[in-house]
Amino acid sequence: MTPYARITGTGGYLPTRVLSNHDLERMVDTTDEWITERTGIKKRHIAEPDESTCDLAEAAARRALEMAGRRPDEVDLIIVATTTPDRIFPSTACLLQARLGANTGAPAFDIQAVCTGFVYALGVADKFIRTGSARCALVIGAETFSRILDWTDRTTCVLFGDGAGAVVLEADYEAGILSTHLHADGRYESLLNVPYGISEGQDRLIAGEGKVRMRGSEVFKIAVNTLGRIVDESLTANGLDKSDIDWLVPHQANIRIINATARKLSMPMDRVVVTVDQHGNTSAASVPLAFDVAVRDGRIRRDELVLMEAFGGGFTWGSAVLRF
Repeated sequence: MTPYARITGTGGYLPTRVLSNHDLERMVDTTDEWITERTGIKKRHIAEPDESTCDLAEAAARRALEMAGRRPDEVDLIIVATTTPDRIFPSTACLLQARLGANTGAPAFDIQAVCTGFVYALGVADKFIRTGSARCALVIGAETFSRILDWTDRTTCVLFGDGAGAVVLEADYEAGILSTHLHADGRYESLLNVPYGISEGQDRLIAGEGKVRMRGSEVFKIAVNTLGRIVDESLTANGLDKSDIDWLVPHQANIRIINATARKLSMPMDRVVVTVDQHGNTSAASVPLAFDVAVRDGRIRRDELVLMEAFGGGFTWGSAVLRF
């Protein structure tokens, strides 16, 4: 019998420094009212200069392991979803493996799918467990996204924050992850990107020009339509009706996108986990952070059916249907 990958522990971590909309009013030409009306964001957390993505990932991972009752040396797979790794190499996952004292020799690697990164990582870890290649996996979304923001660009700097969220996945013959659905379309890369990197535009990257660029209205329209389609795909794949879903845990990009996805599911907002007001968009960390918040405050309970979904630069998008 093929095992499922079941979430047995969750963890989250946010840097202590808080940047409110009123703080941003003193930094860039914007207002609290403008940000709140268009995004739903009230504040975000920003990593300290000496705080790395691996630092955030470690804190979230340890909390997830504690909830699961697992030691680091019992973990036989580590996947970190991040767009802002500590180094070009080694991967943040390898750095984390050493920090935790996790099972040496077990695979550890990063995944880069921007805001969809955690859902991608969850899908990969699910395959490892279903094929018997792993028994206990640590899957983390972690970002210091503030490092790639242009703090003079009011269309992007108000949106993002830093943080990390983690889950422990274990092989279980009781239902866990029912399906994952991962997609990409690189034709839209120009709408949301960091235009310079190591092998293209390195001189401009070194000059400090490697910052997020976004054509917001176009991204918004595509995101709403795409997430609507993936809701249908996720339900059809599992023979589910909209009413079967107990909780929606969406990517925390924009409250208007979240509202549109909830309407697609005919789901009342009190069954949607919303943290965008408190966290901002933490990219790959947003879904696991929101999930951890709802698990720890008692909203999401064992055996409830959860739909996770995300959309990010690439474009990438994906979903996961799971029984917690």
